[in-house]
Amino acid sequence: MKIDRLLSIVILLMNRRLIQAKELADMFEVSVRTIYRDIESINGAGIPIVTYQGSGGGIGLMEGYRLDRNVLTDRELADIFSALQSVSSYGGTEHTLLMEKISSVIPPSQTAAFRSKTTQLIIDFSPWGLQPILEEKIATLKEALEENRTVAFDYVNAEGQSSQRSVEPYTLVLKGQAWYLYGYCLQRQDFRLFKLHRMKGLVKEKREFIREDRDMQELPWSTDYQRVTSASVVSPILLHFTAEGRHLAEDRFDSTELQPDGHGGYNVSIHYPEDGWLYGFLLSFGTALEVLEPEHIRQKLGELALGVAKKYAT
Repeated sequence: MKIDRLLSIVILLMNRRLIQAKELADMFEVSVRTIYRDIESINGAGIPIVTYQGSGGGIGLMEGYRLDRNVLTDRELADIFSALQSVSSYGGTEHTLLMEKISSVIPPSQTAAFRSKTTQLIIDFSPWGLQPILEEKIATLKEALEENRTVAFDYVNAEGQSSQRSVEPYTLVLKGQAWYLYGYCLQRQDFRLFKLHRMKGLVKEKREFIREDRDMQELPWSTDYQRVTSASVVSPILLHFTAEGRHLAEDRFDSTELQPDGHGGYNVSIHYPEDGWLYGFLLSFGTALEVLEPEHIRQKLGELALGVAKKYAT
């Protein structure tokens, strides 16, 4: 990702007087043109970088300029390192170089303490087992994001309807346990959130686009979810877990949500949107769960369960 590459370049220039643009391009697997755009971005951030021409030339920090390592404390560097470890757990091997460079600015006398800080919290986003298809999609989208190129794919929505989309990609989002792409859909002429698992035939197109400056502090993927679900939310849905299924309830819900039923089981009140996902979620608990309220959801689950039973009837 671009921010990782920019930080890596800065740290490299802190430790080396000069470096060739071609060497940087090979190191980060991008074009020389991209490296020079990175240099412009770094200059714009207030770190003066000079390009020296001729033999023995290259890219370096302006003579006399020194970047104070203490602009970031060891704790802050450790937090950045830990965040990169988390991202790298899901096909983010390009972050390894930056992690090595951060480690290189830690004095040997503080290495053990730094390692201790970076192992106090580990967040691993990768699933149990490999998902090469999903990792390939993420890699393609990262390339498109870097190059400001549109992507095309067939998309199947939650209702099972399929459509062809061409999208200007803006942000990869890991929300809950699923990956999404947030971008501008050329067919809908608006920003949309697309679930990667619902994408088929994803390709990077040749068409470039000018990225609009959007304030991601507003978390559009959160507000979009609230907007979509506000009209369909059911309030409340009362669940009952049997004593045999209490471990499933404890695994899925916070202890503050679990109300003992006096017989070893739990009652749980939830507020989820009523859609296909909800029914699949409730059925996944099998006979360990019974929906007590509302009645129409009980009836719907009964119909679905009967349909499943008929498929396996002998």
